[in-house]
Amino acid sequence: MTKNKVINFSAGPSAIPNSVIQTIHDELFNWRNTGVSILEIGHRTHQFADLGEKLEDSVRRILQVPSHFSILFLPGGAQIQFAMIAMNLVRGFTCVNYVETGYWSTMAMNEARKYAQVHLAASSAQQKFTTIPDITTWNIEQNAAFLHFTDNETIGGVEFQHIPDIDDMILVSDMSSNLFSRPIDFTRLGCIYACAQKNMGIAGVSLVIIRQDLLDRALPETPAVFHYATQNKNHSLTCTPPTFAFYVASLMLDWLEAEGGIEVMMERSRLKSQILYNYLDESNAYHNPIAPQYRSRLNIPFTLNDAQREASFFQAAEQHGLLYLQGHRSVGGARASIYNAISYDDVLQLIDFLRFFAAH
Repeated sequence: MTKNKVINFSAGPSAIPNSVIQTIHDELFNWRNTGVSILEIGHRTHQFADLGEKLEDSVRRILQVPSHFSILFLPGGAQIQFAMIAMNLVRGFTCVNYVETGYWSTMAMNEARKYAQVHLAASSAQQKFTTIPDITTWNIEQNAAFLHFTDNETIGGVEFQHIPDIDDMILVSDMSSNLFSRPIDFTRLGCIYACAQKNMGIAGVSLVIIRQDLLDRALPETPAVFHYATQNKNHSLTCTPPTFAFYVASLMLDWLEAEGGIEVMMERSRLKSQILYNYLDESNAYHNPIAPQYRSRLNIPFTLNDAQREASFFQAAEQHGLLYLQGHRSVGGARASIYNAISYDDVLQLIDFLRFFAAH
């Protein structure tokens, strides 16, 4: 089996390595000699239990998750977690802190308003989300349940360079689009979450890593399937899980380790983003508006200086095998998402096309 020679620059569902797709193809009809497809394997079988245990072990090993954190694999995407975070962490509090740095942090904040009073600790809205507010300017409510920040804004293309250094406050982070691209310092974190369809496989499952002493903070009306403590007790099997998404996530993490692990992914992300930003900055045909110190390594938005050529740009890109470069519907423009499965050579091909299109 071979794929057509195209490169998927989508923000999600994102590119998956050819070797992972080949393994899925090879195992699809008879998984682990069970005689059944992974698409129909029972979630209560010992084979699937082994898969779930292996997946959790891989996450803990790759990210070096401390033993006092629980690892959950929950149905749905990160938008479900916008509500679940508030449901599970606000009991005993009336207020939560949010840092607003783009589209997704705004959505998370608006969802949290259904369950608690939201205190806006900082916002870059006036700067059109092209930067991240300096931490010295943050106005944090100290009696709040937590402070939430979006580590990487997939649409706007801004990324925190490190975990905010804040004392005496539970930090919660949406890491959907940069998880598994660099190591994580869990000493400063209470909970992180991420959908899978960026660096961990396909849509349908989200990863939640939460400090165990925070598992008793859920609102009493929280449904069992949304209840972190219940899901933790039931090994993420409170309801039938998205079994195929579990399987693909396990394969993706096997691939990541075979490629050299998290440090290798971090260096690749640095190099890939650096060469693309260097070209955009030097070009007279394209523009990236993000403050250099906060530029995302994974999601790189840009506009054409001649906006009238935008439609022909996307058409020509597709003809050259470069897919899904359209920016998010809320902002337009173009965007290249260069997650772990996108190679350095893939980015070079994109730059070659950008140069070609600018010259013609």
